[in-house]
Amino acid sequence: MRRLLFIIPLILLCLSVSARQYPKREFRGAWIQTVYQSQYAEMDTAGLRRYFDAMVDSLYRAGINALIFQVRPEADAFYASRVEPWSRFLTGEQGVGPEGDWDPMRYLITLCHARNMEFHAWINPYRAQCNVKSALDSSHICATHPEWLVTYGRQRMFDPGLPEARAHICRVVDDIVSRYDIDALHMDDYFYPYPNGKAFPDTTGYRLYGGGLSLDDWRRDNVNKLVSEVSRLIKKRNPRVRFGISPFGIYRNNTTSPIGSDTRGLQNYDDLYADVLRWVEEGWIDYVVPQLYWEIGHKAACYERLIAWWNEAIGERCQLYIGQDLTRSLDAPGIAPESTQLTYKMLLARHYDHIDGVCFWSGYALLDNYKKCALQLRRDFFAAPALIPPYEHIDDAAPAAVKKIEAHWTADGYRLEWKHSKKHKPLRRTAYYCVYRFPDEQSVDIDNPRALQAIVREAEYLLPYKQGEERWVYAVTAVDYLHNESAPKLIKLRL
Repeated sequence: MRRLLFIIPLILLCLSVSARQYPKREFRGAWIQTVYQSQYAEMDTAGLRRYFDAMVDSLYRAGINALIFQVRPEADAFYASRVEPWSRFLTGEQGVGPEGDWDPMRYLITLCHARNMEFHAWINPYRAQCNVKSALDSSHICATHPEWLVTYGRQRMFDPGLPEARAHICRVVDDIVSRYDIDALHMDDYFYPYPNGKAFPDTTGYRLYGGGLSLDDWRRDNVNKLVSEVSRLIKKRNPRVRFGISPFGIYRNNTTSPIGSDTRGLQNYDDLYADVLRWVEEGWIDYVVPQLYWEIGHKAACYERLIAWWNEAIGERCQLYIGQDLTRSLDAPGIAPESTQLTYKMLLARHYDHIDGVCFWSGYALLDNYKKCALQLRRDFFAAPALIPPYEHIDDAAPAAVKKIEAHWTADGYRLEWKHSKKHKPLRRTAYYCVYRFPDEQSVDIDNPRALQAIVREAEYLLPYKQGEERWVYAVTAVDYLHNESAPKLIKLRL
């Protein structure tokens, strides 16, 4: 009987969303983690380039429009950091970089932007050493400032209660935001560590900085301070860079708090000291990606109940994307015969008003096309390209329309070109252009995702000329870095 409660509304849901199966705007992200990944250290620079080329191409073909790549796995770097050493997960030895002064993050940013994919630099804020037995470079924070760190289980991490620790993490963020053309700075779910049954060793910091707060409130305040300081730093350094966090999927259980979800699991607020709703209320973060990795029907944490809770809790205060575990979704029993839970999870994500997209864990499952998930997503959900929803809470003004649109023959074919000034304030500078086309007798509607032919970074587009017998209306719009779109500029053509 319990199973039927899920089947009936989901079948009805399939029918209700079929008409909007290809939304024009949708965040479609993938996490690529580097911690504990051995493949990178086995490649030379040429091999890494080939691997990254294939990786970004595969994600793009699957329909992904945002890569969330882990660039700081354990207080070390997959980029030419001015603050921390090169990562051992990149070259096999901490402090040793790739040959040829090659910068992997800068290379990935270029690859993503060439395909009009966003690049989100993912850092783990507090983790400093995954295993206390791993070899350290002499410049690593564990060697230079061990007094800022604590040991918990097998790992060492920054003590969140120390101002010096927060200041160091902010220097790392400042270095990234000021020197790299990233679209967003991303943090995952590791704030205070997941409990292992032992007390967290922060009594010294609490004694010095507790300020009369309870231990739990002090710990939450420490994380709040880091999130707010990072937010202010990013907005000051580069206001078009967004700040996003992907917390654990349960904020609080309703057995703990009346505002909690109908769940029975670990809690962000009480166990990890991550007050996600406070961050949203204060406007410190621009998007949130709760990790809803459980199955539909899970006894302790049902995806169906949690996605409804997050939709209601976040509302329109910031962008809400839903984190999904591809492997668990595909391995779980389907809701209907010959189906997977991935289908229904995608339909649920598109059903709710305040959900702006999805993000997949792990991106490697997409790269491996696990149980044909990349093919299924491309065929059933991502057949048409999608723009990322605009961050209107930061700025909602549209850029100016393009000018002087014309088509002419070039050496490589019939080309559409236009003029557009990029001399605008940072938030309103054009990032890319959208090219739409419509039959000559059809009204122009740029909200129709099927009319979107291409998303390009340069002010040109190679037209699909045939015999010059078909009449079309083309429309070009400019889109800024926050994904606000201009009014269209039209041209009639024979192709």
